[in-house]
Amino acid sequence: MNVLVLGSGGREHALAWKIGQSPNLDKLYAMPGNPGTAQIGCNIAGSPNDFNRVKEVVVEHSIDMVVVGPEEPLVKGLADYFKQDSALKDILFIGPESRGAALEGSKQFAKEFMLKHSIPTAAFRSFTSDSIAEADEFLESLSAPYVLKADGLAAGKGVLICQSLEQAKQELRNMLGGKFGSAGNTVVIEQFLSGIEVSMFILTDGTDYLLLPEAKDYKRIGDGDKGPNTGGMGAVSPVPFVDTEFCAKVRSKIIEPTLAGLRADGIPYKGFIFFGLMNCAGNPYVIEYNVRMGDPETEAVLTRIQSDLLGHLVACAKGKLKEETLEISQSMALTVVCVSAGYPDSYSKGKVISGNDLLYCNTSSGPVKVFHSGTSSSADKTLLTAGGRVLAITANNHSLCNNIAETIDVCRQQAYVQIENISYEGKTYRNDIGLDLINLSEL
Repeated sequence: MNVLVLGSGGREHALAWKIGQSPNLDKLYAMPGNPGTAQIGCNIAGSPNDFNRVKEVVVEHSIDMVVVGPEEPLVKGLADYFKQDSALKDILFIGPESRGAALEGSKQFAKEFMLKHSIPTAAFRSFTSDSIAEADEFLESLSAPYVLKADGLAAGKGVLICQSLEQAKQELRNMLGGKFGSAGNTVVIEQFLSGIEVSMFILTDGTDYLLLPEAKDYKRIGDGDKGPNTGGMGAVSPVPFVDTEFCAKVRSKIIEPTLAGLRADGIPYKGFIFFGLMNCAGNPYVIEYNVRMGDPETEAVLTRIQSDLLGHLVACAKGKLKEETLEISQSMALTVVCVSAGYPDSYSKGKVISGNDLLYCNTSSGPVKVFHSGTSSSADKTLLTAGGRVLAITANNHSLCNNIAETIDVCRQQAYVQIENISYEGKTYRNDIGLDLINLSEL
């Protein structure tokens, strides 16, 4: 079958890499893709947000399945567009319609959904520029730190954690004043939850689901979780505290009530759900929903899946996930993201990337993969930086050491050795990915 992956980041490169292993794949296309996806399939110019262009590509290349990487086209209604078009309605499609995508597209909708369906989450209220006084009163009723979230899509950067009441009040005004554009026209203020974050993922046809490997990601730009939030600086999978008991709680208290809530509200859903969770003394709470796979978690998680991802996706789109069995490796995967100097604020593009042969090889059987996140190619095929997050270097140790701490340490060594072999002006990365989990596993 012919498959089109929409998107251009590390998540999409990882999806293309995994789908490319399927014996059921005929041709793989990526729109717009990046130099990494070009090594696996064929890149096609165009934006996933240009629905007419997506249709042109699907028809011209006889696409059988569309896999949507980023959230924006889903929130804007790409799945609805396919469902309503006579030429597209029979195409297998991975991604929810706009009503389901509102779980990510609107923080307020998501929080109200959780409240309605008794899904554990932090206490919250929503405010606009017309209710700043009420927002100040609500902030004053909480204890530091204070959590402020832009209601709409903000490229993973719309969450602020403020340490003082004064800072929270000022940032509230900044957000309502346009700090995150229209995404911040409504701001959700939440109670701060103390615990350890973990990302968990399912592939669901709305009734049944496959629980994918979990991951822990690292949002802040600096070592020791310092500095501003980013789209993600690294990830580790599996996570030491996600044991059988914790997974059982996630299934019974969060995943299954979420799917039941979608069905009760008449919201069809075929695709991924990413649960951003907080482990509070052994109990999971939902921080946020995402309606796609995470980035850079995908780059770690997919290296641990041993079964045919494309086969699972086909079953999902056809509503037959109940027949599927997901095979997960017991290996450890660790991803470190190399970014451009200045990210997540202003940064330069067009810096020449050189070095590691893995930049140009997606079929390597070795323990390290280099996924392209923000790269481009010049006319003479020179590899260049083209984004804030440039490369996601993933080490997967298939031969487990005696304990988790040792295994994470091995993966760290493998990833960071390869990073040293990659060069571009302004290369920046965190040095501490996985260290906190080593300490946690030794407790």
